[in-house]
Amino acid sequence: MMSALLKQSRHLVWPAAIIGVVAGLMAMRDVPSDLDRIVARGELVVVSRPSPTTWYQDQHGDTGFEYSLARAFADELGVSLRMVSADSLPILIDMVRRGEADIAAAALAITPERMERLRFTGGYLDNADQLVWRSGEVAPTSLADLTGRRIAVLAGSGQEESLRELIRHGQELTFQAVHDVSTEKLLNLVDEGYFDLAIVDENSWRLHRTLFPELSGGFTLADRQLGWAMRNGSDNSLYQAAQRFLTQRKADGTVARLEQRFFTTGAQMNLYSSRSFLRHLDGRLPMYADAFRQAGEEYGFDWRLLAAMGYQESLWDANAVSPTGVRGLMMLTLKTAGEMGVSDRTDPMQSIRAGAAYLRKIHSRIPARIPEPDRMWMAVAAYNVGFGHLEDARVLTQKQGGNPDAWSDVQKRLPLLRHADYYGDTRHGYARGGMQSVIYVRHIRQYYDLLVWASESNRHGPGMIAMLSTTPAG
Repeated sequence: MMSALLKQSRHLVWPAAIIGVVAGLMAMRDVPSDLDRIVARGELVVVSRPSPTTWYQDQHGDTGFEYSLARAFADELGVSLRMVSADSLPILIDMVRRGEADIAAAALAITPERMERLRFTGGYLDNADQLVWRSGEVAPTSLADLTGRRIAVLAGSGQEESLRELIRHGQELTFQAVHDVSTEKLLNLVDEGYFDLAIVDENSWRLHRTLFPELSGGFTLADRQLGWAMRNGSDNSLYQAAQRFLTQRKADGTVARLEQRFFTTGAQMNLYSSRSFLRHLDGRLPMYADAFRQAGEEYGFDWRLLAAMGYQESLWDANAVSPTGVRGLMMLTLKTAGEMGVSDRTDPMQSIRAGAAYLRKIHSRIPARIPEPDRMWMAVAAYNVGFGHLEDARVLTQKQGGNPDAWSDVQKRLPLLRHADYYGDTRHGYARGGMQSVIYVRHIRQYYDLLVWASESNRHGPGMIAMLSTTPAG
C-alpha cells in the first residue's frame, strides 16, 4: 500500500514525519508479537522454584499449584509447556528479565520493588506473610513483640521487602535474609533454635505445619496477592493473554479447586497425629523402605504411595491386627492373602508385595479411559471397599448425572451405598464402608503428599532424606 501511495503522489512532497510513521507501521506489521513467537515455536517456557507450593513431582510426574495453572494456560494456547528451575528468587527474576523464560509462575507476591523490575498480572490468590515460632515461647501479637528477637526470612522474598519497609518507617527490627534455602529449611532453622521467628508465606505454612508440630503460626504481617510475572516491555500480547486466562480461571472456580487440592493436605492433622507420623517416619519406615521400593518397581507404582497405604493400614506395624481379623503391615484379609499367595500375613515383605500386587490387579480392572490420578484413587478406594462396590458407586454416579470417571463425583456416591434407597438397585448391595473408603483415600493422599514433601523439609537425618528423595518408580 505504501508503494502504491508513493507512485500515485510522486509529484507531491510528503512530510518526512508522516512517511516515517507509515513506514514504521508497515514494519511493525511484520514483527511477530511475544505471543506469536510462543505459538510459532510451539512452546511456553515457565520458570519456577520447585517446592510443594509451586511445582514438584509425584507418582504421575509434574504437579503442584503453579504447574497445574501453567499447564492449563499452555493447553489453552495450543503449545507444549517447558518448566525450568531457578535456584533462588533473585535468579528467577533475572531469568525472566533476560528473556530466558516467558513467565515466572512461582508463588510470587506482587510487591512494589518487584513491580519496578517485572510486569505482573493481577492477583489470582491471597497469600499473607505469616509469623512462625516455637510452640511454648511467647507468641507475638504486635510489631512491638518482634523487637529484640532473631528473625529469619528468605533472601529476595516479599517478606524481606516487608521487613525493610518497616525498618525504613522506624521499626526496630533485627533479621537475617537467608540465601539458598527453601521455606522448609528456613522453618527447620527456627525449629532447631537458630532463630526465634521466621516469616514465611501463609500457603507454605499451611502445607508444612504438619511436618513441624513443634512450631506455631499466627499473626499476619502483611496481606499479599500472588501474580505471574513477565518481562517489562511495550508488547502486551502475552500479558493480556495471561491476564485473561487467570481472570477466567478465578471466575470458573479452577483456582479455588487447585487451592483446595494443594494447600489443605495437613489441615486435618492435629498435633498428636503430626508427632506420630514424624516419629514413625524416622523410626519405622526405614525398616521397610526397601521392600516398598522393590514392590513399587515390580508393580509399577510410586513406592511412596504404597508406603502411604501401609501407614494408613497399620502405622507401618508388621504385627498389627484389626478387630475384624485383617492382619499385617498392609492389613490383608485371609481371602486376599490366599489369592496373592501369602503364607504369613505378619511377614512384612510378603505383606507389602501382596498389597502392591492386589492394588495392581484392581487398577488394571478400572477402565483405562479414566485419566490419572482419578483412576489411581478409584483403585485405592476399591482396595478398601471392594471393586464391586466401587463399580456400584460409579453406576449410581452416572444415574444421578455425575461423571462416573471422576473420583470427585464418585466419592460423593460411595457413602450412599449404606442406605437402602440406593443400594437396593445395585449389583453388590449394601456397602458398610462407603464413607470410610472416602476418608481412607483422603488420608492416603495426605500421607503420600507428606512423604513427597518430607524430603524438602530437612527435618530428618541424611539417610532419611536420601531415601525419600529417591526417584519414584512408574
